[in-house]
Amino acid sequence: MTTCADKGLTAPAARHSVTHCVALCLVSTAATGAGLLLPAALGRALDQLLAQTPATRWVLYCAGLVLLIALLDACQTVLGGTVDARTTAWLRRYLTRHVLDVGPRAAARFGPGDLVARLVGNAAQAGTAPAARAALVAALAGPVGGVVALALIDPWLAAVFLAGAPVLALLLRTLSRDTSRCVTHYQEVQGRIASALAEAVGGHRTIAAAGTADRETARILRPLPDLSRAGHRMWQVQGRAAGQAVAVAPLLQLAVVAVAGVLLTRNRLSVGDMLAAWRYAVLAAGVGVLVGHLAGLARARAAAGRLGEVLTEPAPAYGPRRLPPGPGRLELRQVTARRGGRAVLDGVDLVVPGGTTLAVVGRSGAGKSLLAAVAGRLADPAAGQVLLDGVPLRELTHDELRRAVGHAFERPALLTGTVEDAIGLGLPSPSPARIREAARTARADDFVRRLPHGYDTLCADAPRSGGESQRLGLARAFAHGGRLLILDDALSSLDTVTEAHITEALVSGGPGSTRLLIAHRAATAARADAVAWLDGGRVRAVGAHEELWRDAEYRAALGEPGMSGGAGGPEVTTWEEGRS
Repeated sequence: MTTCADKGLTAPAARHSVTHCVALCLVSTAATGAGLLLPAALGRALDQLLAQTPATRWVLYCAGLVLLIALLDACQTVLGGTVDARTTAWLRRYLTRHVLDVGPRAAARFGPGDLVARLVGNAAQAGTAPAARAALVAALAGPVGGVVALALIDPWLAAVFLAGAPVLALLLRTLSRDTSRCVTHYQEVQGRIASALAEAVGGHRTIAAAGTADRETARILRPLPDLSRAGHRMWQVQGRAAGQAVAVAPLLQLAVVAVAGVLLTRNRLSVGDMLAAWRYAVLAAGVGVLVGHLAGLARARAAAGRLGEVLTEPAPAYGPRRLPPGPGRLELRQVTARRGGRAVLDGVDLVVPGGTTLAVVGRSGAGKSLLAAVAGRLADPAAGQVLLDGVPLRELTHDELRRAVGHAFERPALLTGTVEDAIGLGLPSPSPARIREAARTARADDFVRRLPHGYDTLCADAPRSGGESQRLGLARAFAHGGRLLILDDALSSLDTVTEAHITEALVSGGPGSTRLLIAHRAATAARADAVAWLDGGRVRAVGAHEELWRDAEYRAALGEPGMSGGAGGPEVTTWEEGRS
């Protein structure tokens, strides 16, 4: 069930630590080899002692092998931990980058809590796969070497053991299959609990206000009985396999020892050979060790399968092209975009001339934010094209696209670091002068200077309101510059005076050659060069705010009370370039 995902993900992770993996395989195999040599050396030493001949050399050989096995075991432990840590780190970096490249689709499909559980817990489990494989190879070498050694002592000993080997193989196959199924279910339940917890943490204020903490706790922990059953099932599978192995393995060992005793009475074996045969029978029947390694590998493969599911959500591909010189003309051609299987935008045609400001308005759910995401290629349309200065966004390189398009959001994420770092995020070489100029344009400079350490204040230590956070997000977008600036409801928390100042700066040729504003206020729409009215996933009209204001439904889309109904409004679907 998880074989393909395991090979497709942990194999490149193992290649990242190929030197350590090879060293681990060699050390593990060497330890197994030393363990196979020890019974033969013990047998020879015993024979020498019984024959009352000097056995010092063989005793020293045995002591040396014991010390070597201890040293190799220590090296195996260190190398195994190193491979686990390196593989886990690689998996987390790789998966985190992929999740960030995919963007909101990953969170929508798996949920933030489940994603965190996969990237933290499952990555740690999947990271043990290379070391588990190396250990399994060494563990398999023990039984195989034991059978070969029995055959070298006497073929009848190997034949007796091999007669019962199919039973052991069946036990191991059943263990691997059942463990994979149980572990996968266990990890899925863990992901459900993590998702519910993340939802509750995100809505902690709502929970506190409603007084439903006990109810939410019960909801989060509701899958616990299922988790307990899955955990008990895992232990039952491993316990049953271990119990069956304990019942079968001693019988095989006794059979080998009995045959060796018969051969001893016929003078075909020495006492030392019988001792060695007993030890080799124990090594050949070492199913208990194999059970542990197989269970660990099954857990790693199940975890790798869950990580592989994240990779099935494709990241956007970029092209080789760069933008020609241009004013930042944005064009959407027959754009259809879906969310949750529903067409939110349906065949949208829209042109924003370079150097102008277009406000996008519409009722809640009309697709304004999705249009903003598509316009800046934070999301790809299901059909149609988005062009910037005549070049489809899909054909631009990643760096060229991100240099050309700046974004500001309703709830900007101010990541760790100082306020200056937050404003300069994404800039290759942010200068203090550029950052402060952007902050002044966003009306953020005054309150930033009042912080304990000004621009050097850590964001986590900077008390601020929602409007102040928005101003920092706007300052970041203004510092970015570029040909196209997209403001996705980024003015909603500002007071009317600050909004008027910022909108005026944008309209009068401020940051960005071309500006696309998602607007909810009539005052914002009125200051823009033109307005695109979204209704039902389509552009119902494009024109000056004063023209569209005559339509009662347009006024209702901007939240004017008592203004619903009325005429259909002007059917303007293009905006001519050169409009003054």
